[in-house]
Amino acid sequence: MHKFALLALVGLLAQLVDGSLGMAYGVTSTTLLLVVGASPAAASATVHLAEIGTTLASGAAHWRFGNVDWRVVVRVGVPGAVGAFLGATVLSSLPTDVAAPVISAVLLLLGVYVLLRSAVARFDERSLHRPLRRRFLAPLGLFAGFVDATGGGGWGPVGTPALLASGRLEARKVIGSVDTSEFLVAVAASAGFLVGLGSQGIAWTWVLALLLGGLIAAPIAAWLVRYAPPHVLGSAVGAVIVLTNSRTLLRSDAVGATDPVRWAVYALVLVVGALAVAHSVRRHRRTARTLTTTDSERSSAQ
Repeated sequence: MHKFALLALVGLLAQLVDGSLGMAYGVTSTTLLLVVGASPAAASATVHLAEIGTTLASGAAHWRFGNVDWRVVVRVGVPGAVGAFLGATVLSSLPTDVAAPVISAVLLLLGVYVLLRSAVARFDERSLHRPLRRRFLAPLGLFAGFVDATGGGGWGPVGTPALLASGRLEARKVIGSVDTSEFLVAVAASAGFLVGLGSQGIAWTWVLALLLGGLIAAPIAAWLVRYAPPHVLGSAVGAVIVLTNSRTLLRSDAVGATDPVRWAVYALVLVVGALAVAHSVRRHRRTARTLTTTDSERSSAQ
């Protein structure tokens, strides 16, 4: 019961971040499942089965608040489903001792990506509302779906920044469309894992716990997407992901780092993460002040 409640809380927090940031549910949840002893394939399968329900609820909530572009959902989601099925079958065939450090490395890179994009990225919105081309969306979906299934997460960290960087879709619709299309990815990845692992390889109580937490958080996150500072959330989540997967890699047989080296790396990650969060907070406050000043000047002019 204690583990069930903990996993439900993980699902709730991960969905709050994912629904308001457009990324990090799978990466966060899979990372924590690896920490509690799940194999890489079982962890990714558990998360994707839970995501069938959470992404459906999240997509419905985003649609309710007008955050979805259905053309983007179809054009990126269908290739994403193909990539996810392929990724799930590849991961299911790898031995656990080989897969664990590989997947931790993938998660570590995704964590660094989330951290850097959240802390320092700036997006050019001059091309806002120009159409997104299928020849851009299809390869993006295929690649993001494959990474998502093999790494237990990656659909958001790959898809959301790429769509934001295009400057052709406003941020709330990028997040809503990525979250909604993830339903197709979750279904395809789950099918691939069930084919590769069979149902006996799935911890169904873990699926239920993650699903319960995610269902509670989904409508809240869809509402918060207009108000929550996503850069601050992303920096904090990215730092946690990097720290946790650094620990897994350094303790693995493939690396076998000594205690002094491990603790030095942990300290470095904590310092960098704290600086990134602090930078994101200052950036958010500076942006808020600028907007307030601009609004005041416009009011005075009128």
